[in-house]
Amino acid sequence: MSADELVADLRGGSVVDEPGTAGPAVRRARAWLTRALEPGSVPAWRFVERVGPVEAVAALRAGTAPPRVQAVAGARVAEDASLDDLRRAERCGARLVVPEDDEWPTSALHCLTVASSALPDDHRLDRTLTPVPPLGLWVRGDGALADVVDRSVALVGSRAATAYGEHVTGELAHGLGERGWTTVSGGAFGIDAAAHRGALAAGAPTVAVLACGVDRAYPASHSALFSRLLDGGLLVSEWPPGCAPLRHRFLVRNRLIAALTRGTVVVEAAARSGALATAHRARDLGRALMVVPGPVTSAMSVGCHELLRDEERGARLVTTAAQVVEQVGSLGADLAAPPARPASPRDELSDVARRVLDACPVRTGVSPERLAAVAGCDVLDVLRVLPALELADLVQWTGTGWRLHPPPKTGTGASR
Repeated sequence: MSADELVADLRGGSVVDEPGTAGPAVRRARAWLTRALEPGSVPAWRFVERVGPVEAVAALRAGTAPPRVQAVAGARVAEDASLDDLRRAERCGARLVVPEDDEWPTSALHCLTVASSALPDDHRLDRTLTPVPPLGLWVRGDGALADVVDRSVALVGSRAATAYGEHVTGELAHGLGERGWTTVSGGAFGIDAAAHRGALAAGAPTVAVLACGVDRAYPASHSALFSRLLDGGLLVSEWPPGCAPLRHRFLVRNRLIAALTRGTVVVEAAARSGALATAHRARDLGRALMVVPGPVTSAMSVGCHELLRDEERGARLVTTAAQVVEQVGSLGADLAAPPARPASPRDELSDVARRVLDACPVRTGVSPERLAAVAGCDVLDVLRVLPALELADLVQWTGTGWRLHPPPKTGTGASR
């Protein structure tokens, strides 16, 4: 189709299909833009916001868009795979969600709009770092995107995860799922996969934000995982179906993982890790940043510990799902309970009772007068606390004096 035919088709289509749903012209225009413009360009996003998606396509096809925007599209302006992309998405059960839809996660992505407002209108900015809102999101799965990510937490970390990291991630994701929270990650090996599996084990939705088309399983060995994930969860990408997982796209998509969620938890990260980029994006966007500590001898936890040492980042140490929810949940309503500790009969003892108990010998019983001398108190005080200590099985009368109650025998050998 020529440039004139494409533009005429877009301008002749309806802009609004029904309340809360973008019309075919807008959806096709944004489908074209998601392929023509690589995500993360400040001037391109501002141009589309200013003139609208249909007129942006017309200007790019005619070569009349601002030079900075035209440079982002490059040779792609002559191509049109928009209808093919929409049909390909439909065949795999996906759809293009655009800002004109009610399903668009407006509240979650508003932080990107605010962050990008302070950026210069320069196409030379590093796209992997710029917090620019997406022009559209290709979504595969039945759940409404805005609803699924409304109460969500990102769990990210190293692909070369240790058994410790995978175990902790699975426990966190499972605990979050039991509490009604969605887990968001990147669908990769290691921590990402453990996060998705932990959520699935709890019967909770989980979202994988991909750096390729939603019709592709990358890595290929995760095709079964992605199939399970679609039962209540979502696959999300800024790139149209069929797009390859190019290296830079993993860094570009990190801002989406950070923006779509209320907070990001870094479970394991080496000194150089893509998970650290997500952590920085989360903090820059005003999201909660949480870190799981690891063994100080583990290279896979060096990045985590550096985040905790960076006071300006304000990362919070978390070890349980309850502590994560405390950071991202409702103020005063989602507080984590203090860690339980084993109860001991000694916990409720008075100061005098503790001193008398400490004065008791292990083997030979002694008189109350001797206990009073060692404990530094009156004999009457000793006689007052001894009955309570005996009832608690802490001390024992031997017939000649008082001693500590012997511990229960735990041996398994039978008497002969």
